[in-house]
Amino acid sequence: MTPAARASAAIDVLDDYLDGMSVEVALTRWGRKSRFAGSSDRAAVRDLVFDALRCKRSFAALGGAMSGRGLVLGGIRASGSHVADVFSGEAHAPQPISDADDPREPSATEACDCPEWLVPRLKQTLGDDFNPIMLALRERAPVFLRVNLLKSDVAQAQAALLSDGIMTEPFGDISACLLVVENTRKILTSQAYLTGLVELQDAASQAVILDLAVQKGARILDYCAGGGGKTLALAALAQTTVFAHDFNAVRMKDLPQRAARSGALVQIVQDPSTHAPFDLVLADVPCSGSGSWRRDPQGKWALTETKLADLIQTQAKILRDVAEFVCPGGTLAYVTCSLLADENEIQINGFMNAVGGWKLMKTHRFTPLEGGDGFFCAVMKKANS
Repeated sequence: MTPAARASAAIDVLDDYLDGMSVEVALTRWGRKSRFAGSSDRAAVRDLVFDALRCKRSFAALGGAMSGRGLVLGGIRASGSHVADVFSGEAHAPQPISDADDPREPSATEACDCPEWLVPRLKQTLGDDFNPIMLALRERAPVFLRVNLLKSDVAQAQAALLSDGIMTEPFGDISACLLVVENTRKILTSQAYLTGLVELQDAASQAVILDLAVQKGARILDYCAGGGGKTLALAALAQTTVFAHDFNAVRMKDLPQRAARSGALVQIVQDPSTHAPFDLVLADVPCSGSGSWRRDPQGKWALTETKLADLIQTQAKILRDVAEFVCPGGTLAYVTCSLLADENEIQINGFMNAVGGWKLMKTHRFTPLEGGDGFFCAVMKKANS
């Protein structure tokens, strides 16, 4: 496919999304109709679509309309590329530019691609970092790996990855964290990944686990385990069995296979109370995902005030529930990938005021300005009696 044909395909996918279809469904639908498209074409179309979603408001302004055509055109104008090279009307290319495609200067909030209703809340939380963080969330997320110390060390993992053409470099002061700098698309087929030497995990997610100062042999529950990235990281640090639970058990369907590959000891449980108490309970609760919008830009635009209010209620209930599973003197870690104080500091203050017998040990907010996703972690200690 030519660059112009890829642009036309992205326009079609984005139009389906704007009509209410899930972006993943829209991409799958296009792929099934386009058997001629190779893997590089599909990846390129996907990149165009997700770039447009990350920058939906600003691209629509630059492209003259909130439409698939407007978003793709706005992206080309934002990149400084020659519009006529793509919008030529020849073969499978989009139709040439007309007066209807005239751009306009994005407003301040359009330029940082933040939902209008969230701007005051995020500004209050982030202060002077609001604009830089919002701009960082417009970019593609870097790819990070966690070296599985149960099977390898950093140098060995890097060498194994390099043998498959994947170049990496250690990231910051997060031990066992690698930033992938070349050939990210080869990771899932590399021997280093298939044999469990490395796992895909964001840098901030790895830093959150290190923040918990996990003790070897501790009894640990990952209450909202999801795909199990943090479960596996906890198991590697504690070198013991980690109990994993998720309200939606389907989310954990790949966890047994991942655990077997990594050599981690994981036990999936439906009712954590039958295995309580625990020395450490991690509750990585459902949240707005505002710290990881660059990975899920569709979620950014789908979030509403009603959905946020429902999430906050769910988070509060989870905190109350899991507090019962922590042993005297044990630790409760509350984690979100949100940048909103409503889901973070305010939520923790509400818990501490409502439930006695807990001491707040520390809180830590990670932002995309540090390289990884946005995360929040609060560590609380239960009284000994």
